[in-house]
Amino acid sequence: MAVLPHRLIVDRLLEQWLLEDLGRGDRASQVLLGTEARRSHAARWTVKAAGTIAGLSFARRVFELLDPSIQFQPLVIEGQHCRASEPIAQLTGSADTLLIGERVALNLVMRLSGIATVTRQYADRIADLPTHLVDTRKTTPGLRILEKYASQVGGALNHRMGLDDAVMIKDNHIIAAGGIAKAVTRLRAELPYPLSIEVETETLEQVREALECDVDIIMLDNMPCDRMKEAVTVIRTQNPRIKIEASGNVTLETIRAVAETGVDYISTSAPITRSSWLDISMKLLD
Repeated sequence: MAVLPHRLIVDRLLEQWLLEDLGRGDRASQVLLGTEARRSHAARWTVKAAGTIAGLSFARRVFELLDPSIQFQPLVIEGQHCRASEPIAQLTGSADTLLIGERVALNLVMRLSGIATVTRQYADRIADLPTHLVDTRKTTPGLRILEKYASQVGGALNHRMGLDDAVMIKDNHIIAAGGIAKAVTRLRAELPYPLSIEVETETLEQVREALECDVDIIMLDNMPCDRMKEAVTVIRTQNPRIKIEASGNVTLETIRAVAETGVDYISTSAPITRSSWLDISMKLLD
């Protein structure tokens, strides 16, 4: 179940995007609608290609911020797979509200639905296995909380939202600290409770060093599947409490083989960084 970000966070983002698009006003609507601007119209959103829908609640909020009396009725539920040409929402409200909010609302739902669509493809490849798909911090600046919401809708778990969520000791940290053991020792002396510690490893030697430090999560980064399977066996034998994450060059073609090595999590940025927008259009009905 995807968790919606709090309205205080969402409203601040939506207001910025509405102001960006509106500028000094909707020139076309001001001239062409005139006295008809406040007359009620109905409109329908239709998806132009098959995909998984995400973000309709944010779209509703876009229009509510412009006019609280707007009626936005989703015709599908979040996470539903829709066919091409399927209607996904019906709107009723003043013509100027519908036209001012149209682009921001559509852009947002198209972007988030594209992410949810590709995430669902990845999640479905390992749905019958105990391994969980998780996202990463490779997100669009300013859109992370919404893109990670779309990732959840598509079937992934959220990895850390920011640098302060948990400690991940990456390759450059290890170099700077002089090794995994030194990095973990220094961090444990300073960390507030209850932050977890994850270590990124690239070799079996690093895996063994991380095991000796009794960290919470060991990431197997860019390892071939045979070496990854060996690393999983070593970790499970020595400390089955430690969670194992695989990462690096995960594709739709390779994700199942990675999951079959026995890892607990597979992290990949692909559903966010490589997804296309799901095309959706709005048409006035009268």
